[in-house]
Amino acid sequence: MITLTGCMQMKPTDFKDAKPRFVLEEFFEGQTQASGIFEDRFGNLRREFTVDINGVWDGEKLVLNEEFFYSDGERERRVWTIEKIDDHTYQGRADDIVGVATGESYGNVLNWQYYMDLKVDDSTIRVHFDDWMYLQPSGVMLNRAKVSKWGIELGTVTLAFTK
Repeated sequence: MITLTGCMQMKPTDFKDAKPRFVLEEFFEGQTQASGIFEDRFGNLRREFTVDINGVWDGEKLVLNEEFFYSDGERERRVWTIEKIDDHTYQGRADDIVGVATGESYGNVLNWQYYMDLKVDDSTIRVHFDDWMYLQPSGVMLNRAKVSKWGIELGTVTLAFTK
């Protein structure tokens, strides 16, 4: 019999020695592109999209202007303002984000968590995002985000970011 007692949840500090070091404001300064998909909790592909991102770092805050282009023709814009608190901690805000997003970075990883009011058809639902971003030696940054409501997983967003 296999038991799951003693299983530990992954933490950003688990990656403290991983290379290359992921520094959010350095990676996203300037132009970045991403390609992504959303899969529901059953693994069914629900959406495909690309994102064009322009990042401006002023030494204290990073402003990310994101333009989303969905395969069904929908377009969306989000502007993040992200503040670097210390070498490992970030806070961010955007119009559709509820409260403050928080991030913790060590080694090649950033864990970014927040609540978002997500448009679904003609309504809005509040969901939680648990993003894990992994900078690869090739310079590609992979992002996997679990999307949940009331602790129930709704699906997963997977993105690949390139400069």
